[in-house]
Amino acid sequence: MELRKLGTHGPEVGALALGCMSFAGFYGKTDKQESFNTLKKALDLGVTHLDTAIIYGGGLSETLIGEFMKENPNEFVVASKCGIITKPTRHFSNKRDYIREAVEGSLQRLQTDHIPLYYLHRRDDEVPIEDAIGSMAELVKEGKIGGIGLSEIAPTTLERAATVHHIAAVQNEYSLWTRLPELGLIQACKRLGTAFIAFSPVGRGIFADTAPDFDLFPETDFRRSCPRFINGNYERNNAIIDRFRDYARSNGWNTAALATAWTMAQGDHIIPIPGTRSPGHLEELAQSLDIKLGPKELAEIEDILPIGFAHGNRYSMAQIPGTELYC
Repeated sequence: MELRKLGTHGPEVGALALGCMSFAGFYGKTDKQESFNTLKKALDLGVTHLDTAIIYGGGLSETLIGEFMKENPNEFVVASKCGIITKPTRHFSNKRDYIREAVEGSLQRLQTDHIPLYYLHRRDDEVPIEDAIGSMAELVKEGKIGGIGLSEIAPTTLERAATVHHIAAVQNEYSLWTRLPELGLIQACKRLGTAFIAFSPVGRGIFADTAPDFDLFPETDFRRSCPRFINGNYERNNAIIDRFRDYARSNGWNTAALATAWTMAQGDHIIPIPGTRSPGHLEELAQSLDIKLGPKELAEIEDILPIGFAHGNRYSMAQIPGTELYC
């Protein structure tokens, strides 16, 4: 598999990574064996970068990855995140004591003494970013984490953070229907030697060969309150994306792989992390590595799905706090 770097000083990982949020049941029920089977398939395919977070099942995703790594020799480069606190009410913390406590918990669940990449999952407006990065830099110096990451941020936050310590990776949503990062963030990452980790490159399942059935979404499914999936927007978006599905089919590609390949083609410092709990689905996504998009194909895709085509915001008002909107 093609390799890409996690920042200027970071390790090389497969150009396709695996998001492990669904190991904790965000998109429906799953179990330990299914998660383990997916991780085994990742190893078979050369997918070496795993992305998890404390908030994914209150540490469940981390725990499953830790158990798998202990039982199976592997070359996974794991990233985790802290900063979102759900109880008693959802809020954010970038305070030094909290970060240190969070990292210790992640180390324990992952059954390791070193985490290659650790993110602040959300910004805490009460803590200057320079102070938060200073706290993270202490953990790098102590060897508990290898690199510092930031999630859902603006380019200005990255610029400020980088004055304190090199930022190995920035993780924001990026796909054919979520293109805000093109307005400065992808460019800032390139300039500063920071990997851009693109989550939800398959648009939470919308870029599949068959449109997901909203009526079959479990009550706990995150998409039930996403504006792009409700209030008539879902039908409008599907009608547009059907043309993209037809385009993928006419070229012999599966739709999810094509959407992921498009994301990968936007820069050699971009690493997409589609999430799945299914070995079969991961194998389909890995076909993105065989899709080579040139200027002609990229122009054709742009014609089918022009920037800004999506109906509805990517988050509801309840979901959006903590994300930095800079345009």
